[in-house]
Amino acid sequence: MKEKLLSAIFMAAMSGQCALAATHEVKSPDGRLVLTVTDEGGRAYYSVKYDGKQMLGRSQLGLKANIGDFSTGLRERAVSGKHTDTTYTMRGTKASTVRYVANQMGIIYENAKKDLMTVTFNVSDNDVAFRYTFPQQGETACMVVESEATAFNLPAHSTAFISPQSDPMIGWKRTKPSYEEVYSADAPLTAKSQYGRGYVFPALFRVGQDGWVLLSETGTDGGYPGCHLADYDPQAGYRIAFPMPEEANGFGSATASMALPGSTPWRTITVGATLKPIVETTVAYDVVEPKYDASPGIKPGRYTWSWLIWQDKATVYDDQVKFIDLAAEMGYEYTLVDGLWDKQIGRGKIEELSRYAQSKGVHLMLWYNSNGNANDAPQGPKNCMNTAIARKKEMAWMKKIGVKGIKVDFFGSDKQHTMQLYEDILSDANDYGLQVIFHGCTLPRGWERMYPNFVSSEAVLASENVYFSDAHARREAFDLTLHPFCRNAVAAMDWGGTIINRRMSRDNKRRHPRYTSDVFEMAAAIVNQASVQCIALQPNNLAELPQMELDWLRGVPTTWDETQFIDGYPGRYVVLARRHGDRWYVAGLNATAEPLTLKLPLPMFAGKEVAVYSDKKAKDGQLPDAQLKQVKASKDGTLKVTIQPSGGLIVQ
Repeated sequence: MKEKLLSAIFMAAMSGQCALAATHEVKSPDGRLVLTVTDEGGRAYYSVKYDGKQMLGRSQLGLKANIGDFSTGLRERAVSGKHTDTTYTMRGTKASTVRYVANQMGIIYENAKKDLMTVTFNVSDNDVAFRYTFPQQGETACMVVESEATAFNLPAHSTAFISPQSDPMIGWKRTKPSYEEVYSADAPLTAKSQYGRGYVFPALFRVGQDGWVLLSETGTDGGYPGCHLADYDPQAGYRIAFPMPEEANGFGSATASMALPGSTPWRTITVGATLKPIVETTVAYDVVEPKYDASPGIKPGRYTWSWLIWQDKATVYDDQVKFIDLAAEMGYEYTLVDGLWDKQIGRGKIEELSRYAQSKGVHLMLWYNSNGNANDAPQGPKNCMNTAIARKKEMAWMKKIGVKGIKVDFFGSDKQHTMQLYEDILSDANDYGLQVIFHGCTLPRGWERMYPNFVSSEAVLASENVYFSDAHARREAFDLTLHPFCRNAVAAMDWGGTIINRRMSRDNKRRHPRYTSDVFEMAAAIVNQASVQCIALQPNNLAELPQMELDWLRGVPTTWDETQFIDGYPGRYVVLARRHGDRWYVAGLNATAEPLTLKLPLPMFAGKEVAVYSDKKAKDGQLPDAQLKQVKASKDGTLKVTIQPSGGLIVQ
């Protein structure tokens, strides 16, 4: 009945032969979010309000293709609508069961050549998703999208939490862009991006006192390039930008090639008066569908990883045995053997190492270079993942010896052919029972649902940088209190390790220190969301850590049935609650220089006695020691806590 009513309302606005002149609205099911589509001189625009407040102003729609211009000279042909109410389940995201309820509006436009384009908008309680769909245009069954007019026009007083798109073919061994730049916080919209190349998705904005907006995209596969935002234009806002021609060493097109009929990826807009809808959004998965079923044996878990602290020299047989033994001691499922294993261990010894791991109840994951022609990264194995023949041969070998996952690195492009490579790796890996982590890579765009053996991607300035430099170690608390609101809000993030060594060296005595507390690192394993997660213990930690920390790290889960935002502000602090089965875990991180005292509303703990892990007050120049207390929550679940500077909190 609802679907029929909506269709009747929209069809009443149809004007098959009229010039573009109508204004159409579609509201969220709760009525608080309103999307309006208007026109001006043959151009289509949309805007978004939440609780009557402007969250996105007049923002253009459309694109230009080799068969015609779909951004101007448009005439409206038809409008339709329907109501969507679906429930789906997932294995490895912030919620295991999601109900998606949305109102949909589709507007068919005709351009000057009388070719057709449909713009579809899905509007749920806090999310807008839209995309362009094209039928076959007469005898024309394919087209090239040359550019998009799509824009996001934030109110001028908004501030941004965004990361710049880098220049192509720069950085270590010319491996960028790889979504590994520093985020700005509360920056003015008019601030120029670092490289003059715009900004990557996701992009978070504070709209003054009115609320928050998170921009991203989802559903990108081998049929379209990964897009980003061009630099801010005060008149138009942020426009969609395609990859840079110089990416991937100049190989491949920076435009999009589409078969007709076909659709672009979805662009997503999450809005809220508070940060709760930003953190809890599932829109990246709501509007996509699985492309295949997960292979049996794809399982979540924890892994040990020598490279983060011990680096390249540790990719040798005897050192990997130490990390397998560490995983077995902690009850972890996997050990990741990093780059250079092909030369420093060898394939025969890897087979032996895999047998040894399995005898300990552990399975190996293996690192691979994505290819050898897009950058100068020297680590091998190379040229094992970039062609179907080599890839299938390699994966058949891994299946034979019991390897359960791969980490593929150094992509450095968002061009369409690179997106196709991601898809090919994922699809083939699933056939051989392998789950996949990507590093040196693009943002995953709905991939956890589209490709069920996809685990996570780096696509962030991650934990390796805590090892590389003191400056990045000092930024760790800022970074990990920012990403729940942006990068990790839209996709699984392989941060690369809960770091337990207090100094960034194998002997735990040299180089620069870690600046976050042990409880901060433990809590980060809950705050950071990925279904297969690195707990970067080192063998020496078994003799160094308090027993209560080891016991907690043995039991940390990596999959969640429910996620709730409790409190926080991007780059300052965050408190999240996640449920695994019938057990809740509340984790807090403080990036400020002062103790943070909070009254947390935790109704799931109402009247219950809970375990609270926190930090003692630090002594000058030292990291604080952890403490564990049993505390009874109030009848309504309110709990007063203090999180120390660069410290953490866990309540369970």
